[in-house]
Amino acid sequence: MVTQVTSFSRNGLSDFIVQRATAYILAAYTVFLVGYLLIQGEMVYADWQMLFSHTWMQIFTMLALVSTCAHAWIGMWTIGTDYIREHYFGQSANGYRLIYQVICILTLASYLFWGVKILWGN
Repeated sequence: MVTQVTSFSRNGLSDFIVQRATAYILAAYTVFLVGYLLIQGEMVYADWQMLFSHTWMQIFTMLALVSTCAHAWIGMWTIGTDYIREHYFGQSANGYRLIYQVICILTLASYLFWGVKILWGN
């Protein structure tokens, strides 16, 4: 049996709620960007720079970035616990699961730090 030691929260209901909330945030961000692109028409670098120079857009983008990482972590954790099991991998399943989760964490952390550097950097 797999315990939720590395899950995003203490139980499945909380994970479900977090995943749904992050999905709504990502949907709102996507709708906004698509709407902005449709209304704006042809865009150049100066238009993008003006849009992302506003603090509200930086906060909205940061919220979308954190939501992406949280949403992805819950999904990847679920995949790892569902498919990396003793049934398929024998006694070494815990080791493979740990490697898988560390790779997922490092990847998501690098995306998050890279996004913060791009968004708030010079």
